[in-house]
Amino acid sequence: MSAQKRGEARGVCSVCSANRYVVEAAILQGIEDGSTVLIEATCNQVNQFGGYTGMTPADFVAYVRNLAVQNGFSPPASDLRHPTSNLQPSTLLLGGDHLGPSVWQNEPAACAMPKAETLVRDYVRAGFTKIHLDCSMPCADDKNLPVKLAAERTAQLAKAAETAPRTTHHALSYVIGTEVPIPGGAQEHEEGVQLTSVADVQETIVVTRAAFLREGLESAWERVIAVVIQPGVEFGDDFVLDYDPAKAAELACFIDTQPNLVYEAHSTDYQTRAALKALVRDHFAILKVGPALTFAFREAVFALALMENELLPAVERSNIIAVLEDAMLRNPGHWQKHYHGSPAQQAFARKYSLSDRLRYYWPDPQVQVAFEKLLANLGQKPLPFSLLSQFAPREYAKIRNGGSENNPHALILSRIDRVLSDYNSACS
Repeated sequence: MSAQKRGEARGVCSVCSANRYVVEAAILQGIEDGSTVLIEATCNQVNQFGGYTGMTPADFVAYVRNLAVQNGFSPPASDLRHPTSNLQPSTLLLGGDHLGPSVWQNEPAACAMPKAETLVRDYVRAGFTKIHLDCSMPCADDKNLPVKLAAERTAQLAKAAETAPRTTHHALSYVIGTEVPIPGGAQEHEEGVQLTSVADVQETIVVTRAAFLREGLESAWERVIAVVIQPGVEFGDDFVLDYDPAKAAELACFIDTQPNLVYEAHSTDYQTRAALKALVRDHFAILKVGPALTFAFREAVFALALMENELLPAVERSNIIAVLEDAMLRNPGHWQKHYHGSPAQQAFARKYSLSDRLRYYWPDPQVQVAFEKLLANLGQKPLPFSLLSQFAPREYAKIRNGGSENNPHALILSRIDRVLSDYNSACS
């Protein structure tokens, strides 16, 4: 924040994923270059009922903490949840993304909002310190959702956060906004997207501030650090809408007049390095990414599967790609509303869609067995250079230049790091 207000193009990458390899890659990059590591859990991934990962907020904190310690995050044995920890908040941050009634939007507000309050309290109690309060989704009995009502609900959740028991002394920071892109990318093909107007941003700030003050949350408002808006970036099943600085120029100028605020950009997945740099320069100082990282994980696993096909007889293979397809067909709930067209087009999307709905299926027990078999099959000795060059040429080059070990685990991390490096370059 301070660097942005001094005119420096500095930002932070927000890694929105519970994937073990993605989290590990982010931690390792932070260790390597000393950059801030910001890991965020979304409300549908992690909540008081377990979410689709099966983790509560406390579980997620323990999960990230253990990965940090396992990978040598300095200092060792730090406990992210306790004020006695030596780990500085500028080094490793945990955030809650889209915290609000979104998970329960099919219920009346009288049912959904108390659950959202519990969600926020549980995140704060567990040790999350960056809280995105998202009341942009209407509940079942909302005929419409005016900005004032969204702001009142946002303040209601902020009050729940401020009064929650704390296990860390680090101050909470908040992100607000009423024009929030759909988590995980667009559900339909889009040729363009409407940018948030300056007038709408200004209204959101003014109305939300007033709602905070009515609830006696002056101190909390001073810790609102960012506003989520639509800067003109989006991605979906088969498209990417690139950032156009000229179209967002007025937005960039406006936020520069707000002394304590920057923008948070969602759906930055698959943007070019140049576009990410331009976003940070234009005060989109928090860049959120998720599916692009699990897409990279999927690419690495598929590359390993192709190597496995060349090295082992059929009876010994993991058949990971086929096992994933079977899991998606057995439980189509995570992709059926997103992938359209003929059966062949849907089959293609299940594997290769930029939306990467496949990410929901890695925890499936049968998929996990196949994945572990793949790693075991290929982890006995170094992978042949010829197959690395054929199926993972950039990772091969990194191995040959001494930048990575030659094993499946390192190859997966290296592939994810290629995406993270674009964000690190843009934010530093």
